[in-house]
Amino acid sequence: MKQLTKLCSGILAVALLMFASCASKVHPTNEEAVTKAKGPFPEEKLGWKLGAQAYTFRLFNFEQALNRIAQSNLRFVEAFPGQEIGAGSTEKMTYELSPEGRKLVKQLLKDRGITLHAYGVVGAKDKAEWEKIFQFAKDLGVQVINAEPSEDQLDYLSALCDQYDIRLAIHNHPEPSHYWNPDVVLKALEGRSARMGAAADVGHWMRSSLDPIASLKKLEGKIFHIHFKDLNAFGDKKAHDVIWGTGKLGLKEVQAELKRQNYKGMFSAEYEYNWENNQPNVQESVVNFRSAL
Repeated sequence: MKQLTKLCSGILAVALLMFASCASKVHPTNEEAVTKAKGPFPEEKLGWKLGAQAYTFRLFNFEQALNRIAQSNLRFVEAFPGQEIGAGSTEKMTYELSPEGRKLVKQLLKDRGITLHAYGVVGAKDKAEWEKIFQFAKDLGVQVINAEPSEDQLDYLSALCDQYDIRLAIHNHPEPSHYWNPDVVLKALEGRSARMGAAADVGHWMRSSLDPIASLKKLEGKIFHIHFKDLNAFGDKKAHDVIWGTGKLGLKEVQAELKRQNYKGMFSAEYEYNWENNQPNVQESVVNFRSAL
């Protein structure tokens, strides 16, 4: 009788393990699930590509970031240098990524219906290293490299933009970073390739006490990319991200100005707050952005 009981218990244990294994395959966790944005995407009628900077999900690997971007009903990504790829790979998102790693990245994007539109914010020590970045971007289909180059690199970067047919957009971090003021960006663009422009970070302008709409107007015709944020305070370096439309930005007003300019390009949601669980904040921000159009 005892042997029969042990045998039954063993059979039951095996059956439970098999059931659990099957259940995990039929009902994967959110982290394992491969999902795609469902739309609608009303911003695309304006030529706008609403997506996310993968840095928003910097605590996770690139595969996990893509999952969160898709869950936020977005289908464009701006990758950032140094993020681990994931999906079994410990390689990182840099120009040193192996052919196998690049193939994996392309497959991860394809499976989720996400386009890698931009890469940055990146810098390099010399022309040779910059060229490797352009080659890497070209291989992955990147349209815009967002960067904060030194002034002495601008001439050869202008030539690289034309050589590789890739846009380079100068990004602004808050004061006292070199490009914090759009006037400095405009001066840097003078006499350079038409493929060189600005990556406007509206949140960093706010931190630097610059009016985002006035700054956008200064850069009219030169804006290739936007890092989109809404902050809880204006003129405060320590201001933090809030759900779009609930802070000091003026969501509808910024949208109206970019419509007036006939802006065509990507908006990268860059939500640098509540790092451990900010995907719901991004998703709600996306809903508010589309509702305000």
